[in-house]
Amino acid sequence: MRVLRFGPSIVFIKPKEVGREIESLFGVEPVPFERALGESQEFETILVPAGSEEGTPFDAGRDVYLIKERADIVFKEIINAGVPVERIIVEAKHIILRVPANPEKAAEDIIRRYGGRRTGFAGGLMEGEEKDTLILITTKKLNLALKMEDINEGILVKKPFMELYRDLVVHLPIIMHRTMPEGWNELTVKVYDTGKHYEENLERLFLVIEDLDWGFIVSEGWDWDYPRPFMRVPVYKLKLITWEKPERVKFLLKGLEYKGYRRFCDIDVFLDGKKISWVSVAEGLEKFELAKKAREELESLLTPEVRRSLHEIEDKLISSES
Repeated sequence: MRVLRFGPSIVFIKPKEVGREIESLFGVEPVPFERALGESQEFETILVPAGSEEGTPFDAGRDVYLIKERADIVFKEIINAGVPVERIIVEAKHIILRVPANPEKAAEDIIRRYGGRRTGFAGGLMEGEEKDTLILITTKKLNLALKMEDINEGILVKKPFMELYRDLVVHLPIIMHRTMPEGWNELTVKVYDTGKHYEENLERLFLVIEDLDWGFIVSEGWDWDYPRPFMRVPVYKLKLITWEKPERVKFLLKGLEYKGYRRFCDIDVFLDGKKISWVSVAEGLEKFELAKKAREELESLLTPEVRRSLHEIEDKLISSES
């Protein structure tokens, strides 16, 4: 589960008329600020052409430029191209913190530790200065772009970014512990493959767990399983702390066992030592029908990058047996 990432750098650039040169230099078009924010990823740059309104609050409908590069690379290109920039103003750096539940508790803990105050996202951008840090709290996954409505809390902290970031990383486990919902589960997941392609199948499993942001893998390693009396087989076992429903985990992992009628491995899920049967999540479907349905839903939830990686691994497994 990814719990921390950075937002884009938000930068005012004067004069306003350099907008046309920015468009030509980076091959971008002006878009509303809210759209740029919703499409931006970590370490990217939002340039805001500014006139006499320097330092005024952001208008969600204001046209800006989203550049898919780090701010230092953007500045280098602007300087080397001789763009006639008069002034650059960097907004407060923001850190995005993902908690599984209770964002208000996380906000209270951060305020108590660092002396910040609630401002919301827009208020933090309005009041913050370049040496301040804006901590944004969400319950959404961090591997996707976030919109303004995805932010549950915004806390402006009058501390330099690097100083606060180093301190926050140290205290992050405590903050996460205090926001944990009561309904978390400890699941045991066992993988068995008669073809001995454990490396590939474990990579597939880890990709899915990480991309779906299911929680924390707290232990893993080899073990033995006993499918029948006097018969033992090697299995790879991991323990997963998750807030996802156990039946939901079992259903989606059924989609990893098969692709069409091609079986890759067996994946068993246990809750409190009891195995969750595939029949209990099948809703009357036959095994292959269940696997097909689970695969379709699983792939619809994965990011394009992870879906592509999953297919590449599976294609190699299939071709190795041809």
